[in-house]
Amino acid sequence: MIKSQKRRSIGIAVLLKLVTCGVFLALALSGCKTGTHTSDPRLRQIDEMLNAQLPQGTPKSRVVFFLSSQNFPVENTSDAKAVVAIVRRVDTDTLRPATARVTFHFDAADKLKSYDLESAAGSGPQP
Repeated sequence: MIKSQKRRSIGIAVLLKLVTCGVFLALALSGCKTGTHTSDPRLRQIDEMLNAQLPQGTPKSRVVFFLSSQNFPVENTSDAKAVVAIVRRVDTDTLRPATARVTFHFDAADKLKSYDLESAAGSGPQP
């Protein structure tokens, strides 16, 4: 009887350790999937919008169409595998405008690989 209680205690301890490890693993993996492209908190909502609307693998034509449909100006660039745009959005938390210069990077098949955001001047009203 004592042996079975001891086995049960060991089994419960092992199970608790496995569950704890699983929780930490899940938290670590979810932390790695944040997908943030900037450390600037003022650009957080722009980053979230772009992540939702233009996920990795989006065709270049779809990115250009999205930018055009939102009236975000596209800058000329000499890099055929990049599109640079000025993205403006009003932060719904602070009600202040935010402006980002976004560089979209494409692979050889013209699929979106990633994008970078940096704060841009001109946080005035949208045209």
